[in-house]
Amino acid sequence: MDQELITVAIETYDRHAPLLEGSVTSSEVNLRFLQVEQSGDAGRHEQFLQHGQWDAAELSFSSYLVAVDQGLPIHAVPIFPRRLFSQSQLYVNVQAEIRGPEDLPGKRVGLSTYQTTLSVLAKGDLAHYYGVPWKEITYVTSRPETVNVALPADVKMERADGMQQIEAELVDGTIQAFFNPRPPRAFLDGDPNVARLFADPQAEEQRHLHEPGYFPIMHVAAYRRAVADQHPELPQALFDAFERARQLARQRWNDPNWSLLLWGKQELEREGELQPYDPWRNGLEANRKNIQDFVAYSHEQGLIRRLLAPEELFAAID
Repeated sequence: MDQELITVAIETYDRHAPLLEGSVTSSEVNLRFLQVEQSGDAGRHEQFLQHGQWDAAELSFSSYLVAVDQGLPIHAVPIFPRRLFSQSQLYVNVQAEIRGPEDLPGKRVGLSTYQTTLSVLAKGDLAHYYGVPWKEITYVTSRPETVNVALPADVKMERADGMQQIEAELVDGTIQAFFNPRPPRAFLDGDPNVARLFADPQAEEQRHLHEPGYFPIMHVAAYRRAVADQHPELPQALFDAFERARQLARQRWNDPNWSLLLWGKQELEREGELQPYDPWRNGLEANRKNIQDFVAYSHEQGLIRRLLAPEELFAAID
C-alpha cells in the first residue's frame, strides 16, 4: 500500500536543495518538500497558520511561539532552517542623524510586523546589548500580524499602507530607520539616502558569535499535531531528513566551484576559524540558550503570556 503523502513547505536555500531535488528522502513517511516563499500577507507562514495549508512548514520562530502560547494545534522539531543576526538588518536614513543605536528613541522605525522574528530579535538586542529603551520608538508596520495578538498598550504603533510605503518613507526620511529580514529596495539599488545602522555590522555580529554564543534562530520546522497523531514517526523523520540535507549541502561546498562566489570555499574555511562550534547546529540542547533568550524577548515584548520551556516547544528527538 502506498504511504500517505505528507507535504512540507520550505524555502530554497543551499541546505534545502537536497530536499527539493529529492536527493534526501525518508523511509518512514512519504515526505514531499515544496518550495514556497514567504512574502507579504499571504506567504508560507500565514497559509500554514491561518489556513492549515500543508502538513508541515518552515515557520517563523516568533509566530510559532505566539501560536503555541495561544494553543494552536501545531508543534515543531528542533530544526532551524533560517538564521540571521539583527545587526546587518538594521537600516537608517542617512539624513536622520542616527549615529548609533542610542539615537533610535523618538524615531519612527519601519517593520514588516511587530511579531516578525527579526523585529523581535532587533528590539531585544537593542535593549539587552545596546541599552536602547525600545518602547520609546514608534513602530510602523506594513501588514497585519501573522497570528493575531493584543499588543501592550504602551507600545507606540502605526500601520502603513504596505511595505512600499514604508520603504518610500525611509528614503524621504519620514521613517528614519527600518528593521527587516530582507534589505529595502533602495539599499539594493544603491540609493545614497539609505545605509546600514552599523558601519561595520559584521564586526558586531562576530562579537555575538562569542557572546551570547550563537547564530540567532529565525525559523523552525513545524507540523500539524493531527498529522503527527496519525503518523507518530513524523517528527523524527522530519528531523532526520533536514539534518541529512544540511550535511549533504555542507559537503557540496567542498567543491571550490560549487558556488557563484569566487572564493566561497575559502570563506567557509575562514568562518570556521571564527567560532569553536557549528553555527547551523540543530537539536534542542545545542540551541537551548538561543531558544530561552528569544522566548524572553517575546515575553518582554508582550507577544506571549508566559515563559515557554524549550521542552514544550520541540518534540523529543533521538
